[in-house]
Amino acid sequence: MKEVIAMHGWGGDSNTWKKWSEQFRENKWIWKSFERGYGDLQPFRPNWGQSSSKNYPERRVVIAHSLGPHLIRSEVLEKATDVILLCSFSRFIPLGTESRYLKPALQGMKKQIGTPQEKAMLTNFLKKACQPESFITIPPGPIQTGLSLEGREKLLVDLELLIQTKGLPQGFPKHSKVLIVQGEEDAIVAPSAKSSLLNDLHKHLETEPTHWNLPHAGHLILQPGLIKRVRNWLVSNP
Repeated sequence: MKEVIAMHGWGGDSNTWKKWSEQFRENKWIWKSFERGYGDLQPFRPNWGQSSSKNYPERRVVIAHSLGPHLIRSEVLEKATDVILLCSFSRFIPLGTESRYLKPALQGMKKQIGTPQEKAMLTNFLKKACQPESFITIPPGPIQTGLSLEGREKLLVDLELLIQTKGLPQGFPKHSKVLIVQGEEDAIVAPSAKSSLLNDLHKHLETEPTHWNLPHAGHLILQPGLIKRVRNWLVSNP
């Protein structure tokens, strides 16, 4: 059985994966998307299915964007045979000089959630995440359409989680094959946070991870062709 569980990042929703799920399902993959429930979509926390065949090896693939790996339950993550990290991180606030401005900026974002400044702050975050592309090209999500009352509380909790990240999420499987996809023009994840993720994975994994650093790509990686390229990587790394 070939199965994917996908997790969106902070401020997003499961509609992020619409094109991904369509292409993977066309190629006989089972696709399930986590939904945190920041907006009007109901929260959903999928589990791995039970294989009906003993003749074929199971593929349990986690695909997660940004904060996504830290939002997946450890009992799901630890069973993954493959993990694909899209513009993710282990420690978001890096050690060193970058932390001097980054942590106060994040605390400032927290204070604006639930205030009249919330919409402008979240829109600015989304525009920054889309760079170098325009944010009007992406499907509408909770930031554009509005947060639910419960979703706003989750957004605050998850922002604090992001601030407190110190390493790989609990349950990250040592035996898994890992693909790291980063955007050269990512304006959200600091360069030293990217390096920390690579270092942490090199120390943690039993086999070396694969690393793609995509030119002209930002935090949301809106470049065409990425989905097919990721799928081909899975096929070539059984």
